[in-house]
Amino acid sequence: MTTATVTGPDFVALQVRDLDAAAAFFEEHLGLTRAPVSPPHAVVFATRPIPFAVREPLPGTDLDAGRPGLGVALWLAADDAQALHDRLAAAGVRILAAPQDGPFGRTFTFTGPEGYALTVHGG
Repeated sequence: MTTATVTGPDFVALQVRDLDAAAAFFEEHLGLTRAPVSPPHAVVFATRPIPFAVREPLPGTDLDAGRPGLGVALWLAADDAQALHDRLAAAGVRILAAPQDGPFGRTFTFTGPEGYALTVHGG
């Protein structure tokens, strides 16, 4: 019998109520670019090393049951975390944790579409 192993995360998607608004948020505020192809009911972005997407909720998902993603830490890499923080704050995006220096560079956390807490680190 062959033993199957997991090699690590390969795809990350956030479930959202308003697909168009969520996709626009990540394009306008984070500068993400849509991948050339997305599956139905989702928008995939051309991120590396792991593809990132927003998608309509899967059957049985209740986004009103509490803060989406509670207990999950999603970190996004940026070339200049401080500049991104400043841009998001100026646009009125809610900042949950102010920028600070840490083992992964400059780090801060903000609230994205649907209330997901997203942490950015780098440069």
